[in-house]
Amino acid sequence: MYRENHFVTPSSSYLSHTHTHTQSYTQASATKAVLKRDKEDDAKLAKGIKLARDKGVIPASVTVEPTTKIDVIGKTADQVANEIVKALGKAPSQGCIVVLQGLSGTGKGTTVKKLKELLPKCTTWSNGNVFRSLTLLAATWCEKNDNCDLDKALTPKNLDSFVKMLTFDKFGGEFDVNVNGLGLDLMVSKVQNTVLKSKKVSKNIPTVAEFTQGEVIQFVKNATKLMAQDGFNVLVEGRAQTLNYLRTPHRFELVLSDENVIGERRAAQRIAALALSNVKGDSDDHVQAAVGDALRVLKDEK
Repeated sequence: MYRENHFVTPSSSYLSHTHTHTQSYTQASATKAVLKRDKEDDAKLAKGIKLARDKGVIPASVTVEPTTKIDVIGKTADQVANEIVKALGKAPSQGCIVVLQGLSGTGKGTTVKKLKELLPKCTTWSNGNVFRSLTLLAATWCEKNDNCDLDKALTPKNLDSFVKMLTFDKFGGEFDVNVNGLGLDLMVSKVQNTVLKSKKVSKNIPTVAEFTQGEVIQFVKNATKLMAQDGFNVLVEGRAQTLNYLRTPHRFELVLSDENVIGERRAAQRIAALALSNVKGDSDDHVQAAVGDALRVLKDEK
C-alpha cells in the first residue's frame, strides 16, 4: 500500500484487527464509493469544460505532452517523490511546472508535500482562491444590481470583466493575486481566510465554479508560466481534464495497479479515525474495543 513515511504507529493487534475486518466487508464498498465519486466529479468538471469550450474561452482540443505513469503500490512517499525528481532531471534548477494527476486515494497530496521538501524554490498552486475571488466579484456585482440572482452575473461579458479585475504578479516582492474592481481592492493572501470564506462566497462558489472553469484554466496557465519563468518549481495537482490545458513536459500520473488498495486504504482511514475519537484508554483491550465499535458503525452504513 502507498504510505506516508512518518506516522504514529498503532499497536500490532490494532493493525491486525483493522486489516482483517477491513478486508472482510469494507474494502470493496469503499473502493466502489471512491471510484463512483471520482466519476461523478469528472462528470461535473466535464460539464464546466464543455461550457468553456462552447464559449470559446478554451480550445476544443489540445495536444498533451506524454505523461509518465507511476504505480505507487508498495512504494513509500519518498520513493515516489524521488522517482519524479529523477525524471525531472535538470529542469528544477531553472524552474518548471510539474503537473500531478491520479484517482482519489493514490497519494497525490502526500507526494506534493514530499516534492516541496526535495525541490528548490518550490511552491504549490491551488485554483481554490481564484474561484473564490471570481465568486466574490459575482456576488458583489449582484449586490450592486438590486441583489439580483447570481445567474445574471454569470454572463460571458461579465465573467470576462471579472477575470480582468484579477491580477497575478509580484506585490512587495511576493507573488499574489490582486482583486481590483466593483469597489474592491484586496490582496488574496490577506483575505483568503476571511473575506474569501465569507457566507456570500461559500454558498455561491459551486455555481460560479461550473461557469468559470475555462476562465480559471487560462488564469492558471498564465500565472504558473510567470512563476516558472521566475525560477519557481510550481506543483499543480488535479484532474487531467483541466491539467491538460497547462503546457509542460513534466507530467505525472499516480496509478494503482490494484484499485482495491484504494478501498482498503480509505476503509482503514475511516476505521482509524472513528476508533481514535472514541478510544477510552491506551491498552490493547481499549483499542480493540474502539476498533470494534468503529467497524459496527461502518457496517451499519452499508
